[in-house]
Amino acid sequence: MRDRFTLTITDFRGARHYSLSQLVKLFVLGSAMVLMLTLLAGGGVIYWLNSEIDQLNARRHQTEQEYAGLSREKDALLNKIKAKNNELDKANQELAEVNEDLGDIEILIGLKAPETKTDIRARLDTASQTAREKTLMLEQIPSGYPVKNRGITSSFGWRVHPVTGERAFHDGTDLRASRGELVRATADGVVEWAAFHKRSGLGNLVILRHNYGFRTYYGHMQKVLVKPGDYIEKGTVIGRVGSTGLSSGPHLHYEVHYIYRKLNPKPFLAWSLEHYDALFEQEDRVKWDSLAKAVKKRVSSLGPRLSLREHASSAN
Repeated sequence: MRDRFTLTITDFRGARHYSLSQLVKLFVLGSAMVLMLTLLAGGGVIYWLNSEIDQLNARRHQTEQEYAGLSREKDALLNKIKAKNNELDKANQELAEVNEDLGDIEILIGLKAPETKTDIRARLDTASQTAREKTLMLEQIPSGYPVKNRGITSSFGWRVHPVTGERAFHDGTDLRASRGELVRATADGVVEWAAFHKRSGLGNLVILRHNYGFRTYYGHMQKVLVKPGDYIEKGTVIGRVGSTGLSSGPHLHYEVHYIYRKLNPKPFLAWSLEHYDALFEQEDRVKWDSLAKAVKKRVSSLGPRLSLREHASSAN
């Protein structure tokens, strides 16, 4: 007989004998069980992964649907914006037509000189004006900067409002200035308003009424230093620069009005004895020849002892 190996295991229950063939069988059986457990575990993992993939596919499908919905909403919003822009363009065209008609009416009633290529001296002969007449006009009609000239941050005309983000007409000019900086009157006048003005968004506002139909507005001020009814001479301090009202930062909002019509302040800011004719060339909505005649008559009536203050080309 061939030799056989026998393994004997003894414990409290007695001795047990295992032959080599039995050990092989046990090893094969154990290996089969391990393999089966591995297959079962692998199958479970594959099932779990498939479940996760199904959930991810469902989420992806939901995300694609939401993206499609947002795309439709975006297209609808763009169409609305396009429609609003068309309405705005139509309104601007109508406004331009109204302004043209208004210009014709102004010409008829004498508020506006006809637009011709006639030299400026045909409307206002500045060479015939005396130094007194020019100085008086510069004192009583808005001229120069109400704050130190550090430049313009937002000009007169259409713009996108820095706070609301809406496209709107800017009635004045925003002047760069530091918080607390002194604000001075640009012409002789009387204080018409000196308080917070909520409806306009200009915050603390001073309105000065000047001679010959002019008004000036000074908005967003930190502090108002005058009261309604005060008589103000050119260069008088009327307040301090701030950022009250609908404002994105410290600056001075400055407006020039003539008979309830808003004018571009820029030519008035640069108006001085050194650049005297420039204003009349750039702003033709004022009947300057008639105004100059009124000034001449006033100077003549005051006589040779007329005392005029020295004009400063810009505010100190």
